[in-house]
Amino acid sequence: MRRNYEIYHPSEDSYFLSDILKKEIKIIENYKDKCYFEVGCGGGIQLETLERLGINKNNIYSCDINPKAVEKCRKKGFNSIESDIFSNINKKKKFDIIIFNPPYLPEDKNKKEPEDSKKITTGGKKGGEIINSFLEQVKGYLNKKGIIFILTSSLTKNINWSGFKKTKIAEKNLFFEKLYVWKLIM
Repeated sequence: MRRNYEIYHPSEDSYFLSDILKKEIKIIENYKDKCYFEVGCGGGIQLETLERLGINKNNIYSCDINPKAVEKCRKKGFNSIESDIFSNINKKKKFDIIIFNPPYLPEDKNKKEPEDSKKITTGGKKGGEIINSFLEQVKGYLNKKGIIFILTSSLTKNINWSGFKKTKIAEKNLFFEKLYVWKLIM
């Protein structure tokens, strides 16, 4: 099913994740030679962060379910394809670092959220459903000793972290929620 709606524009969560990646990526041994993949690239803020860290664009891959986002990232020179999480990613491809700033908010019970906004921010009924789908699939695309960086919210519920060692590497208080950046390894 093609989804063609507005691109998620960087917000507090995007900038927060970018700041954390700038610190975390630099401490990874030989980080410039690693193979990176961002799921849900949106407008490309994390891809640009990686590039500013000196990582060659040939080592940076991305996908988004929204063809508008894919096109925008391609115009910036990044390898990007349309994919619902890993649905169109070559099963033989492995990555050293995978980044995901998913839709993580629970459904608006009052149904007041505009449909376009809902598609790019809502992670399911409890907020964790898209994250759980990602966590089920990601193991097949992560190299041994690979790392996942993922952002969640205090509003996100029912995440199944089984099979991963998770470390909270950052936390940010916002008006109505807390944001967390997690580092996952298998």
